[in-house]
Amino acid sequence: MSLRKKLMDLFYKAATGTKKVKLTLTPLGILFFFGGLFLFFIISLWLDKVLRFKGFVSHPLNLIISIPLIIFGFLLTLWCVLTFFKKKGTPVPFNPPPKLIKEGPYKYVRNPMLTGLFILMFGIGILVNSISFTFIFTPLFIVLMFAELKAVEEPELERRFGEEYISYKKEVPMFIPRLSGKIKERR
Repeated sequence: MSLRKKLMDLFYKAATGTKKVKLTLTPLGILFFFGGLFLFFIISLWLDKVLRFKGFVSHPLNLIISIPLIIFGFLLTLWCVLTFFKKKGTPVPFNPPPKLIKEGPYKYVRNPMLTGLFILMFGIGILVNSISFTFIFTPLFIVLMFAELKAVEEPELERRFGEEYISYKKEVPMFIPRLSGKIKERR
């Protein structure tokens, strides 16, 4: 059995499993995710130092650019987290809400929490003036998240929600909302 299949099965079994399984795996998922992000950040600062990368945006311009990005990214991410809690779940794939969320920010994109996190990461990279974090590790994180979503999370969601998720996936973009056309009303 491939690693992809094993991960998809783990996500599915946890998402459809007992409360005890969900409560056990949720902190591990949070620790793994944020631990990886922290590691990316530390390695990028180290790489900037080793490669002698100088800042790319002077002060106070870095504040003018980064603060709105950080605030917007944080608020979008927070909105998503609150939407999950309201629907009796968490953003961690091991402990999701029992029903597919298609409201709030999820009306416009399938993964608004990651969109918010990507924006937040770019803002932090500009704030700390890290070339590596802004232009290497944040794009690398986006590529890794895209690959994980396509290979593991989306197939698991299709398995769990069937046609409802397949239709949602066809109608709603992954990360960036459509700028043209009408937005279809969702229940």
